[in-house]
Amino acid sequence: MYERLRLLLAGCFYYSGLVTLALWWKQRSGQQLIVLNYHNAGGNLASQMRYLRRHYRIMHLEEALEEFYAQQSGNQAKKDSRDRRIPMVLTFDDGYLDNYIDAARLARMLEVPITIFLIPGYVESGNYFWWLAGKKLVSLIKADKVTFDEQAYDLKNTAERAKLAKAIDTRLRNAQSVAARETFLAELQQTLGVSLPKRGESNDAVLPMTWEQIRELEQGGWVSFGAHTMHHPILAYLSDTTEVQSEVEESRRVLEQKLGHPIRSFAYPVGKMQHIGDAGLQAVKTAGYKWAVTTFEEVVTLQSDPLLLGRLPGDIDLHWTVMACELTGLLGIVSRFKKYLRRSR
Repeated sequence: MYERLRLLLAGCFYYSGLVTLALWWKQRSGQQLIVLNYHNAGGNLASQMRYLRRHYRIMHLEEALEEFYAQQSGNQAKKDSRDRRIPMVLTFDDGYLDNYIDAARLARMLEVPITIFLIPGYVESGNYFWWLAGKKLVSLIKADKVTFDEQAYDLKNTAERAKLAKAIDTRLRNAQSVAARETFLAELQQTLGVSLPKRGESNDAVLPMTWEQIRELEQGGWVSFGAHTMHHPILAYLSDTTEVQSEVEESRRVLEQKLGHPIRSFAYPVGKMQHIGDAGLQAVKTAGYKWAVTTFEEVVTLQSDPLLLGRLPGDIDLHWTVMACELTGLLGIVSRFKKYLRRSR
């Protein structure tokens, strides 16, 4: 009911002209930069990008930040003074193969620049990303019953399968070192008698891109890249601050070596403050990144910390009219109605 109501209201708001009016007001209400945080491509991404390119001025991340923060020092950014559209950046975390197949194709076709944050360790290995491993492993198990961490799971039951996937994910997520995480994952596959797909053995679109594909995208001009750690640990959960520093610095070093130019932007894995930690923030400062993005759901303003920049969720399942309304704040009434329904149950 909620989703249908949201879509209906979004259509009414858009075709009545309210979205255009709200967007006009936001353009004149102060300096801001919107950074969207996607991961995978597909879904409604094409229609979303078509809408966004008409109503926002989309740039590569570093270009947008250079221009935006130039205003803080009193320097006027070089742009068409008639273009009053709000600046926007489309970012994609992790470097999935579907970013190469779909997102980059749309970027070229629609002439919309995008920025992808890469994990060099996964580009090198071609391994299945650890945060997808729980669900994938459970889907591969043929046995009816499995015991994990002294807990029995009946895999004929859908809810039990979901619980097992979550239990595996929790162990992976809370690993105190990359080595411990990878050892656990290898032993688990052996115990369960299943193996995660790997690039070269599978065409799964959620596997990592290759260096050749990455270089091809960069040469095309519509895709730029930033760093996302070396192996995507949750920085605040690592027990050794030396490993935190290495994950942050090494990812930049490898990317600069492979791509042949400076890498100045970084995306924190998972990206809330409890996942970044003091050591993670310090590591980014020490490594010399100029900008770092989080998953704090806020727009960038001139008061934003350049190493703790917010991003709004980029949801490929959203209809473009819903996205249009959410970006202007017009669907707040629906959110309040949803909260009312929850309280009344």
